[in-house]
Amino acid sequence: MSEAEILLKSTTRHVRIFTASVVDGNLVPKPGELTMDLDPDNEFVWDGPVLAKVQQRFGELVDSFAGADLSEYNLRRIGSDLEGFIRQLLQAGELRYNPDARVLNYSMGLPRSPESL
Repeated sequence: MSEAEILLKSTTRHVRIFTASVVDGNLVPKPGELTMDLDPDNEFVWDGPVLAKVQQRFGELVDSFAGADLSEYNLRRIGSDLEGFIRQLLQAGELRYNPDARVLNYSMGLPRSPESL
């Protein structure tokens, strides 16, 4: 398998990052490109502005690793940072759990209401 065919990935609860691009719905290994799969279990409701914030943060994190090797370790660091960012959005009330999710396990903590703040 050549270097161009090796797919690196990092998987956290809500963020999956791959060294690949999506072509016709399939992941194609691409060592110089990162693709993010956000919330594959649809645990949250993603409004446009909140999704844009996560995508922007992903771009900032990728830019911060410019010139560094795209290793599984660095991908995990990006994924972990995004998990923390998602938690911040949830705690700030900008992101909310999806009541129609297959399982409501409140993986990022119990929902907060204005009365509990």
